[in-house]
Amino acid sequence: MSTDPERPPFRLDHYLVNLAARGFIGLALALPYRWRVGFGGWLVRRVVGPLAGYRARALENLALVWPDRPAAERAAIAAAALDNAGRTLIENYSTRDFQAHASAIEPEGPGYAALIAAREAGRPVILVSGHFGNYEAARAALVARGFQIGGLYRNLSNRYFNAHYVKTMEAFGGPVFPQGRAGTAGFVRHLRAGGQLVLLFDQDVPGAPALDFLGRPARTALSAAELALRLEADLIPFFAIRQEDGLSFRVELDAPVPHGDPAVMMQAVTRALEDRVHAHPGQWFWIHRRWKGKPAA
Repeated sequence: MSTDPERPPFRLDHYLVNLAARGFIGLALALPYRWRVGFGGWLVRRVVGPLAGYRARALENLALVWPDRPAAERAAIAAAALDNAGRTLIENYSTRDFQAHASAIEPEGPGYAALIAAREAGRPVILVSGHFGNYEAARAALVARGFQIGGLYRNLSNRYFNAHYVKTMEAFGGPVFPQGRAGTAGFVRHLRAGGQLVLLFDQDVPGAPALDFLGRPARTALSAAELALRLEADLIPFFAIRQEDGLSFRVELDAPVPHGDPAVMMQAVTRALEDRVHAHPGQWFWIHRRWKGKPAA
């Protein structure tokens, strides 16, 4: 048994889940890209989601925020969300094919011009999004255009799966940093050098203040806005919206959020995500426990 205090103890359930996941990923990767992505969506929608409780969680979240919508409509949104999650997983493991598709995307919106201007001036930029569509499509599209897009990630509880999942993020180009002291120091250095960083803000953070999201209070970290203020960086919401073919994306970068109170800034980012969720409800990851716990007093 390992005595390394930084290494989590062996867990048979995590080990077996990782074996099953690797088998599924390996099978999918043997298929042509179009079939592979579709198969990933089907498997999570029809098999993994119901068995793992993701479908039930998505339906619970939908009933919480949209109780007046018909049950059949909420069920269709949950199914679409599971399909999108499965497609996203396989896309992120299909580095070469996914990058080839993403490199052809021309980013849109006022934030793209602001991003280019910041790069030319050597100013840092924090690109902030949610678990919507496939955010990695935006990062891959920008890396293909010469941007040094770093990423910040939260280690998964399953260390066996986490070990290879982190490698998929590294493969898209640009440095990636784990949450924690060492990761924070790394991405701050990256930003101070005029780099760009992607942050995802739409997961529950214990102790964080509550901001309104889809009509319900959701604990939301203010760190992206605080970091933007500290480093005088642009804070730009961005979204990669999956198109009807299930394979291509539209990448939108909104105008930079005006600097001011961090909570006001993050509420503006939250509103930008809300707009996309209302327009494309099946593309947000309803499987997350977004509304849980009590907000900070």
